[in-house]
Amino acid sequence: MKSAIYTGTIRHRRFEPARHEFTYPLFMAFLDVERIPELMKVSPLASHERFNWASFRQRDHFGDPAVPLRERLERDAAKQGVHLPAGQIFLLTNLRYLGYNFNPISLYYCYTPEGVLETILAEVNSTFGESRNYWLSGANRIPAPRRDLYRCPKAMHVSPFMPMDLDYRFVLPPPGEQLLAHMNTLQGEHSVFDATLELRREPWSASSLHRALLRFPWVTAKVMAAIHWEALRLYFKKVPAFTHPGLRLEDIHEHTTDNAR
Repeated sequence: MKSAIYTGTIRHRRFEPARHEFTYPLFMAFLDVERIPELMKVSPLASHERFNWASFRQRDHFGDPAVPLRERLERDAAKQGVHLPAGQIFLLTNLRYLGYNFNPISLYYCYTPEGVLETILAEVNSTFGESRNYWLSGANRIPAPRRDLYRCPKAMHVSPFMPMDLDYRFVLPPPGEQLLAHMNTLQGEHSVFDATLELRREPWSASSLHRALLRFPWVTAKVMAAIHWEALRLYFKKVPAFTHPGLRLEDIHEHTTDNAR
């Protein structure tokens, strides 16, 4: 596997209590986590840990930004009792554009030394400034002929239009020339919402990055604007809102400690 740029669309569909659907174009970076400083030298318009049109900041992802990202993954996997394979790890994410970053979800694809995708981490962020890691491996893989189906309970309040008593079901086949990432939000066995990334691979190069930047000059701001615009549309459709359950002081302390590890 090599680092790349993936370009395509994100689609959201809500099935109840009111139907609602939208699709937006976007692009995402797919980066070898141990080569990020080197990879961000691909263009004068890209940088690591400093302002640029496109930049990567370690603090935009979970844990202590002073600790290498792979080590943060190793620590979090060990804490959750997850085996982290010893091969390459690739991060699918939004970079920081013109100083602004927001990632509703970043995906870490963790490979064995033989190049087999074994474990995936979904790092989910909310507009409330909270973050949650969902490790997807053999422990929560759905028994099926295919090996890319996972299910886990929702553990963080994300959308004010979704309750907490839900499960996530992920479909995450290995990335290649195409990348598919699909998530269903389930109430029991009933799907109430789904989101689908459908992306096409381009090489990690200056020309590919420049084309993407010209097409999507400030993609993370567009993501945030779209979240609030669609929330307004749901409000006018009279979709019920759910209050954030809040965090106890001890939960806040635990969350801060976890993110500092």
